[in-house]
Amino acid sequence: MSFTHNIDDADDLVQDTFVKAIRYAKNFKKGTNLKAWLYMILRNTFINSYRRKNLARSFMDNNVDISIHPGTNTTSNMGVGKCILNDLNNALKKLEPQYAIPFIKNFEGYKYHEIAEEMKIPIGTVKTRIHLARKILKSNLKMYKEQFTESRV
Repeated sequence: MSFTHNIDDADDLVQDTFVKAIRYAKNFKKGTNLKAWLYMILRNTFINSYRRKNLARSFMDNNVDISIHPGTNTTSNMGVGKCILNDLNNALKKLEPQYAIPFIKNFEGYKYHEIAEEMKIPIGTVKTRIHLARKILKSNLKMYKEQFTESRV
């Protein structure tokens, strides 16, 4: 309750904690503090959930900022890198939420079945929406448009 301040969310958090504890029981070292181990799982589960919710919320507010670091793999020119990042963020903002939410969740590392459960839609629909989101993003990104036109010339 001290983390969530909500009975239902607290119940969900405890349930998720016990599921993870059972899944990773082989990692628990006998003779150590079980209560502390469970508390760490609970705390980390809460923090990860909080981060995911904030990322989804910021996307819905059209304040998406994907962590792509210009200069690592994209380019060594910071100006070009910033343009690429702006282009990517603009393309993401144009996506409809029905495509954007599954795409962002998949980008965050969620599995298809987890997205389907959370959004209460079939797994096939999740796969289709992520595929369509990629297709739409590709068509809206300037760098792909320029690459496509250069290859046709």
